[in-house]
Amino acid sequence: MADLNQLKQKYASVVDTIQSFSAEGAKVDNVSLEGDKLLLKASVPSPVVANRVWDAIKKVDPTYSDLHHEIATTGDTQSYTIQSGDNLSKVSKHFYGDPNKCQKIAQANGIADANKIQAGQTITIPA
Repeated sequence: MADLNQLKQKYASVVDTIQSFSAEGAKVDNVSLEGDKLLLKASVPSPVVANRVWDAIKKVDPTYSDLHHEIATTGDTQSYTIQSGDNLSKVSKHFYGDPNKCQKIAQANGIADANKIQAGQTITIPA
């Protein structure tokens, strides 16, 4: 029989990744044992966030043979409202795990100068 606490510890970074998007609407619905696997049920707001969760799963265990995940995506696109102190590199790191994808965000939003964003501005995060 699998050890629930051991599996929770193994996949803690995946749960943390989901929870890091709670402000965007992501939530963990259930973490329990299903046979010999950890059952992780969650919902995320977009394919962009789902991809971040998937990357976290593969980082823990590329075969994820001891994980049954049910990650529901509740929307097709991801928007984000720029906060004070944000820059596109920071937003890119949050959504993609890579600050160097900021140009992808800039292009998708018609932002010519990545340094000219303002708090309160809403942008779309491309998948």
